[in-house]
Amino acid sequence: MGRFDGKVAIVTGAGSGIGRATAIRLAREGARVAMVDTSESGLVESENLMPEGAEYARYLVNVADEAQVKELVSGTIRAFGKIDVLCNIAGISSTGKGHPRVTDNEREEWEKVLAVNLIGTMLLIKHVAPHMQARKLGSIVNTASVAGIRSGAGGNAYSASKAGVINLTMTAACDLGDHNIRVNAVCPGLVETGMTKAVFDYARANEKAHKLGNRCELRRYGDPEEIAAAILFFASDDASYVTGQALPVDGGNTASLNLPGMKV
Repeated sequence: MGRFDGKVAIVTGAGSGIGRATAIRLAREGARVAMVDTSESGLVESENLMPEGAEYARYLVNVADEAQVKELVSGTIRAFGKIDVLCNIAGISSTGKGHPRVTDNEREEWEKVLAVNLIGTMLLIKHVAPHMQARKLGSIVNTASVAGIRSGAGGNAYSASKAGVINLTMTAACDLGDHNIRVNAVCPGLVETGMTKAVFDYARANEKAHKLGNRCELRRYGDPEEIAAAILFFASDDASYVTGQALPVDGGNTASLNLPGMKV
């Protein structure tokens, strides 16, 4: 018996990284999975890694587009009849312009990052939650970041979007708690994913790979599977009395002052 036998889950960002690891692990534990991404090739790669016998569907969806989100939710209900779990993992770090100081920020950058990371998360909750409310049952897991807790882990727009996800997690938990719907968030630290590929590629090309993750107490970076494990805990009945929480999964990065130069 798997923890998710008979359950249906939507996983956004399922075409790579943490989303892919989460979708695969949910399927291994018995869930029927709606895999969502903007990359068709990424979804095909994830599909090829799904366990034998898994039930799933894949959807090309921009989570910042409300019409597409509504169709995703309707399509999932048509395919599987219900939605038990929502994992909001889709996100972007920037539009490719680096991490400028706040005085050099561009409105366009903020609007694009907030549209996917924060508004996209809200839209999925908005359109999935009514189906959960009708059944008085559901678990929603959002993906924030250590960048939403403290500075130094991302640019201004990204960090603000993830701080917003943390607060949205709390307010949504309050809104939906009387319907027996739990809402929690994970806050990953440095993890090797498609979104962080440039960081890892740069470090390896410049013989700095040994420094990746050295500001964490565990002195290493994380694996998408490790974040997926925390997501599945929140999504499962193991966390039946947990809601409105944001859990750092960061190798201890947020446990100390951790100023630049303090650790080697």
